[in-house]
Amino acid sequence: MVGDAVNRLVEDNRICEHMVQKKKDPVAAMAAAAKAGKPQTGSGYDGRVLIIEARFYEEVADELAAGAIAELEAHGVAYERIAVPGALEIPQALSAAVPLFDDTFVGAIALGCVIRGETAHYDVVCNNANHWLMEVAINSMIPVGNAILTVENMAQALERARGGRAGKGGDAARACLRLIEIEQGFAERVA
Repeated sequence: MVGDAVNRLVEDNRICEHMVQKKKDPVAAMAAAAKAGKPQTGSGYDGRVLIIEARFYEEVADELAAGAIAELEAHGVAYERIAVPGALEIPQALSAAVPLFDDTFVGAIALGCVIRGETAHYDVVCNNANHWLMEVAINSMIPVGNAILTVENMAQALERARGGRAGKGGDAARACLRLIEIEQGFAERVA
């Protein structure tokens, strides 16, 4: 079942042409790569960053993505993007991609927006999207920058999303890159 989900993501979004069958310890994998002199991408980031973007609010999604991409490109970091319908699907997409984090991805950026409405649905989406995103990230040891905006209205969303590298998309990219650096630092200590 998980294999089918990953294969659908690969086909739909051209993530990569293979998937890892066995999950390895990412710290050990990075230490082994460092010992083997594996080439680095960009400014020392060995691999690509996966950008998972919820497209429910297209204009907000575009602004968040522009900021995250600008920050990654400023650091010479390669990335791949996949789109999901809404914020609740971000943790599911990350979970489906977990097997790809040993050889393909070194971190992820979650981009989305939840705007308060008239019902408790807002609270359900905010709480579950963020809880399960962090659950997957922590349990799978994936550095994740989180820019799932939780706002009262569209004006607040756009105010936070806009600004390129200075907006919340750029903030999430910086958080992801810093977490990758921390993880790589620990990997070097293990090596």
